Amino acid sequence: MPKKLFIKTYGCQMNVYDSARMADVLGGQGYAAVETPEEADLVVLNTCHIREKAAEKVYSELGRLNALRRFRRGQGGDLRIAVAGCVAQAEGAEMRRRAPFVDLVVGPQAYHRLGDLVSQLERAGEQAVETDFPAETKFDALPAPSSTATAAFLTVQEGCDKFCSFCVVPYTRGAEYSRPVADVLAEAERLVELGAREITLLGQNVNAYHGERSDGGRCSLGELIRRLAEIPALQRIRYTTSHPLDMDPELIRTHAEVPALMPFVHLPVQSGSDRVLEAMNRRHRVDDYRRVVDALRGARTDIALSGDFIVGFPGETDDDFADTLRLVENVGYAHAYSFKYSPRPGTPAAEREQLDDVVKVRRLEQLNALLDLQRATFDAATVGRTVGVLLERAGRHPGQLAGRSPYMQAVHVAADASLLGTLASVEIDSACPNSLSGRLAVSAP
Repeated sequence: MPKKLFIKTYGCQMNVYDSARMADVLGGQGYAAVETPEEADLVVLNTCHIREKAAEKVYSELGRLNALRRFRRGQGGDLRIAVAGCVAQAEGAEMRRRAPFVDLVVGPQAYHRLGDLVSQLERAGEQAVETDFPAETKFDALPAPSSTATAAFLTVQEGCDKFCSFCVVPYTRGAEYSRPVADVLAEAERLVELGAREITLLGQNVNAYHGERSDGGRCSLGELIRRLAEIPALQRIRYTTSHPLDMDPELIRTHAEVPALMPFVHLPVQSGSDRVLEAMNRRHRVDDYRRVVDALRGARTDIALSGDFIVGFPGETDDDFADTLRLVENVGYAHAYSFKYSPRPGTPAAEREQLDDVVKVRRLEQLNALLDLQRATFDAATVGRTVGVLLERAGRHPGQLAGRSPYMQAVHVAADASLLGTLASVEIDSACPNSLSGRLAVSAP
């Protein structure tokens, strides 16, 4: 009888990819995935440390899992608990103090060892904290992927050398590392064989990708995308997350010349104030960002942009915040993520004088109102158009399928289940607050 595994994923798309790869690793130990922790023999929390509340949610979840384990043991059973990801990396020792019942603590560069650690735990009850940055890359030790998702993630780059003053990524994910081209192509081909028709390339600074080619040279992200576009049956390619400094002319040309590359770019800026950007150590100015945006739109006129914004950064004035609103108005976003600044231990900005939370909340509400209006305007402009939608899953209602437009909009359409996994031509007839709806069109877009 197979052992049962439940993985709960917090945070970014890279964590979604990592969770799938953990499931592959533990599948080799006889674990099969289940839908709830109540069914599981092993629960893995794959954590995110970007936001303070995200870390605290992990500890709350651990309290619930410990209660479940006590109940299980009272019934003669057991439950093993592991914490992986960036909270594990950043707070390994603290986690053992706050939650000593956790069996395994594994950082994001060491999860390929989960199988061995779980075996030791099952055999001898050995708890472990594994947060080293191993000399060998974890990707060399991972089994072949088993995901059958129509839209799949593929990590091509990890870590960050930028050291933004608010960010923990360089400390939890380490220095920038790019996977060799051959390894990326092999994994992509495997995902396509399993049914993927869209692949999103992932990296903390994905457009800084510089993987080694077979001739010993270095491959840029633009070149990698062109190579991936040659894979038969791979219909769509995306990438995230980008840094403005690494958006080079070759990658921008790729948007103009590779039809499989979707016209949607997530390009964080964080602030519209040069003074704040300097304090954040972003290493670019507002005008640099605007030039990148103009170049992208010059390469492909229908390109849509997403962004990240932090309000209430230490030292941000009303004038600085007004500059952010001005940038948002000038650029125009189809989608964006915005956050109140929260200090992360160990980062330079955490040591600075903090703004009052009331100020942060007011500014966030004002920014979100503008971003929500822009998203609604962009979605409304899609009504009446025919777009390609990759039908990935069942919809909310019987007889309905759901997927994503080229611009990452969620789309629901009445369609037979036989179309699941295909790229359909959909005429958009209405825009709801969080999705679009449409009907199958006669001809392909």
